[in-house]
Formats: sequence, C-alpha cells, structure tokens
Amino acid sequence: MTSLPDLAAVEAMDAADPLRSFRSRFALPEGVIYLDGNSLGAASHDVFSELQHAATEEWGNGLIRSWNSAGWFQLPLELGDRIGRLTGAVPGQTVVTDSTSINIYKALHAALAMRPGRSVIVAEGDSFPTDLYMAEGVASTRPGVSLRLEGRDADNIEDLIDDQVAVVLVNHVNYKSAELRDMARLTRKIHDAGALVIWDLCHSAGALPVDLDGSNADFAVGCTYKYLNGGPGSPAFIYAAHRHHGSITQPLSGWWGHARPFAFEQNFAGGDGIKRFLCGTQPILSLRALKGVLGVWDEVDMNALRRKSVALTDLFIQLVEAKCGQYGVVLETTRDSERRGSQVSFTHSNSYEVMQALIERGVIGDFRAPSTLRFGFTPLYVGYRDVWQAAEVLEDILRSGSWKEARFAVRSTVT
Repeated sequence: MTSLPDLAAVEAMDAADPLRSFRSRFALPEGVIYLDGNSLGAASHDVFSELQHAATEEWGNGLIRSWNSAGWFQLPLELGDRIGRLTGAVPGQTVVTDSTSINIYKALHAALAMRPGRSVIVAEGDSFPTDLYMAEGVASTRPGVSLRLEGRDADNIEDLIDDQVAVVLVNHVNYKSAELRDMARLTRKIHDAGALVIWDLCHSAGALPVDLDGSNADFAVGCTYKYLNGGPGSPAFIYAAHRHHGSITQPLSGWWGHARPFAFEQNFAGGDGIKRFLCGTQPILSLRALKGVLGVWDEVDMNALRRKSVALTDLFIQLVEAKCGQYGVVLETTRDSERRGSQVSFTHSNSYEVMQALIERGVIGDFRAPSTLRFGFTPLYVGYRDVWQAAEVLEDILRSGSWKEARFAVRSTVT
C-alpha cells in the first residue's frame, strides 16, 4: 500500500508546480478552498479591468460607435477562435453565442436536417438534464423523431446506434461521475453507422486537452462559465467542422446569422459557415468579461494543465479514502485517470448535510442528488496544499459528526 504524503511533501509539490504563478491572476477570498470551479469558475483580475474599460470607455464614451470602433460585432467569432485553440479546432469553426441549451437545440436541428432519412436521437440517460430536455424539445417539433437513452434503452451507447440514428448527443465528461469518453473512438463508431455526433464539452473545455478536429467530430457545444472562468451566465460556444458548413440549417434564424444583417431584408439568407449558428444581438459586456479571462488562457499549456489535474485528483482520492473511508464515504469516480475528468465525486448517505458543513468551514464543493459530494479541481488556481486541507476538514467533519447539526439539513435552492 502506498504511504500517504505528509504536508511537507505536498508543499514541495506546490513549489515544483509549473502552473503555480497563475493562482495570483484570480480573485480568491481568504480562507476559502474553492473546489466548485466545475460549476462556476473563479473571477480573474483581468476580467475586472476588461469590464471596467468596456463599460466606462466603450459604452460610456463610445456609445453606439463602439460596435465598430471597439470591435464588438466581431467578438463572437474572435472569441470562438480563441476557444478553438483550447478544444483542438482550427479557426473559423467555433463561435461564442447564446447558452449551451440553445446551442444544443440548434445543433440537433442542424444534424437532423443533414440526415433526412433518419429519425432517432441518441443520448445518455445520466446526461446533464438540459441536454435531455433540449433533445425532447427538438423531438417534439419534428414528427416521427424519437429519443433513445443509454441506461434506459441499452446499457451502452454503442448498442443504440444503428441505421435509424441521425445524431448522437454525448458528454465528453459526465457531470456527476467525471467519466471521460474516448472521443475519437466513439466518433468513429457513430460515423461507421452513418450518423453524426454532437459533443458536449461543458466539463472538459478548460479542464483537459480536447481534439475536435483530430477526432473528426461533427459538432460540439460547451459553456464558458465553468473551467474557462468567463463569469456567471457567460455565453456558450458551438463548433461545426468545416466540412459541414455548406449544409448547416437551423431554425433560430435571427438577424445576426443573416448574410447581410444590415441590409434589413424581409427574408432570411444564412451567413457563411459558422456564422449560421448566430441568432440575435450578443451580450457584449459578458463577451468582454470572457475576453478578459481568455487572455490568461492564451498562456496556458493544456498538457501541463492535464498533468496537474490528474495529480490533484489522484491525491484527493488517496487522502479522502485513507482519512474518511471509515465514515461511509465511497468513491463514485473512476480510479483510472485516463478515464477521469478534472473532478472527483464521492457518495455518502448524508451528502447534502456534509457538503453544507464543508462550505461553512470554507471548503466549497457541491452536492448532486441523490447522494453525491462533487469536487472540481481547476489547476490554474487550486494547489496541492488546498487538496490536503480539504481532506483534513472533511475528515474532521465526519469524525466529529458536526454535519448532523440541524441547520445543515435546510435545503437551499442553489447548491
């Protein structure tokens, strides 16, 4: 059995960390260990200065002129290409726009239109619910289209794919278990059956290297407020491979997606390529916040990020199992780092109460029903000593039974 590292060894890991300088780029409260960046990333100082300039100078002084002089109109494409660097997409295939849910709706419609003789959408039964809700919504608008779910209609998603399937909507990293799919292998399987794939990157963009082009993906969607740290409700992104650009149609044909938006024509004519996924006027201040933090991401080596992510999650699993296993905490995430995203989940019969006690002690993770303690590890600002201290606090809460205090059982609307 491998012995547990002591605090000195953990601090030495921090000292040798090639990403340690990034921590100072983020605004983190004193006394808080933030392990919930997989729900909402921390703010960077660069975002504050970007927002200040955009609001006071560009909006305040430039007024409507800033659509041109400050480059507002081009932001969705400019920022899309910068996210493309992080997700393995060459320029011209990614645009930042709308929300993940809306982009799923658009991508599903586009894929179904490209496979007119097929009528089945495949998804995961344990997908993040918005994916399933949007798939249901799309099916309700297209007579004859049905939905097959992994875990309900078959144990494995591969067993659901046949010549009736038009599109597979699948998460690269599962939001609860952190299970990481083999993107290239599953994409080949889907293509061999003549179907298309939409990859949901919400829990992998900014957490690990992604290779959309190299995996021959068709479409992808993802949010920017989790690991990418774009801010609460920051716009999502959508990717479409160059080879599909001539075939893209989607029903949300707003004026920003028009080939000539300022011609004010009566009828819609779709713009070129990825622009066809644009819809209405974009939220410029939110885009500028995202632009601020992408300046940080431009400097990040994604392979170094992944190595640290694996080391952080491995260490946390090792410490929690050794210190807390006797108190009913059971690992839900795979031990295999090759199949794990940048989060770790444990189950406990009183996970909600335990998480509330952790948060009160300054260790912020989250609870997912019915019994999951979920911890996200964002390598740009989480260190090895943070992991050590989080495990120590969790052990103390479980050993002392402090989680049993009545106030921790009161359910809030946001966890």
